[in-house]
Amino acid sequence: MFKKPTLIATAFCSLFSTSAVLAKISAEDAARLGQDLTPLGAQLAANEDGSIPAWNGGITQAPKGYEQGMHHIDPYAAEKPLFTIDKSNIAQYKDNLSPGQIALFEAYPDSFKMPVYKTHRSASYPQFVYDATKKYATSAELVEGGNGIKNTAIGIPFPIPKTGLEAIWNHLLRYRGLSIERFGGQAAPTASGSYNYVGFDEKLLVKYSDPSATAEQLQDSNILFKFKQKVTKPARLAGTALLVHETMDQILTPRQAWTYNSGQRRVRRAPNVAYDAPGTASDSLRTTDDFDMFNGSPNRYTWTLKGKKELYIPYNSYKLHSDALEYDDILKPGHINPQHTRYEKHRVWVVEANLKDDTRHIYKKRVFYIDEDSWQVQVADIYDNRDQLYRVAMAYGLNYYEVPTQWSTLEVYHDLNSRRYLAIGLDNQEKMYDFSGSFKDNEFTSSALRREGR
Repeated sequence: MFKKPTLIATAFCSLFSTSAVLAKISAEDAARLGQDLTPLGAQLAANEDGSIPAWNGGITQAPKGYEQGMHHIDPYAAEKPLFTIDKSNIAQYKDNLSPGQIALFEAYPDSFKMPVYKTHRSASYPQFVYDATKKYATSAELVEGGNGIKNTAIGIPFPIPKTGLEAIWNHLLRYRGLSIERFGGQAAPTASGSYNYVGFDEKLLVKYSDPSATAEQLQDSNILFKFKQKVTKPARLAGTALLVHETMDQILTPRQAWTYNSGQRRVRRAPNVAYDAPGTASDSLRTTDDFDMFNGSPNRYTWTLKGKKELYIPYNSYKLHSDALEYDDILKPGHINPQHTRYEKHRVWVVEANLKDDTRHIYKKRVFYIDEDSWQVQVADIYDNRDQLYRVAMAYGLNYYEVPTQWSTLEVYHDLNSRRYLAIGLDNQEKMYDFSGSFKDNEFTSSALRREGR
């Protein structure tokens, strides 16, 4: 059991804790992918006591009865919790919890619980993602200062990471499909549990993940993805829209963003849609770079790879994803309803980000716990400028097995000071994500943003 990073991992990581560009991995190391490591670089074998099984390919086919467009059938619906962590037994399990998770038990001792189930390493991806990961593993590298990436495409760029920067870039570039349309919304309950639902329609065109993409093409275009978001409800916000072009080399061209204000009926450049600017309609409960657990330029932090540990994290959250639930079933005072959550023990990479002396951000330190099988940030512990725990975020993920891809169905950002939280991705009563589209670049222009808003 990894109660803390192993001595080997700690010693190894201490050599590579800076943001400098490092030598690429060797062909010999790359050959381990698909051998003793999974195709994306996770440890293939089970852990010592068998509580984390060996990876066997993840989910390779949809459960019987599933049809595309449905909310996803739970392949583990018959399982019962092995045990539930609560205030009475937290000491027994604290070595496999993050400081932020422990803080949630302290903040809500009578209601916060973690039902723990059998671990299933269900993450899986298309074969072309595995192939590209191996192909580019020996060439991928960070641009100067780590504020961009080159010589890679499609796959995980650093399946055997040497630095925290490489690990967070794996999260940023993990495969989520090519043309994705998402329907859903968010809510920020008050301390009493009342809330207003804010609806979104979102489109994501991931140029990096195109099966035909090459490293040269991506470097020439300097675009990783294009993202468009439109507020659909409530009426007072409906029509407000956002467009983002994320760049591959952010030194050459920083992120480009535009907003459309439905009241003014104007598109404006939005250079501040980055870093610690408040997220859209979030009641200031998350920053812009909190979205998707972390997004955007990593240049304001120094990143350190701390090694791996075993952690209880949200996983296979099909029950929480179900269209049988109403939002009132999920949203409760203080936190979401534990009855609908599922936690499993998985190995995670621990990455610590510390704010550089010459930069500013409302977060002084962030610790990310990244699932080794998917490179999805599952838990984030966030500290303020007094070095106090400020926020705790968790991504409730599942395998969208028609793609396949491992991605969150809900992200929850807890503010420990205000004792409120923001839940993003509420889609139980909406149409399911559509991964089958084929978006064009002309759908992601400022003119298209104006049309969307109207």
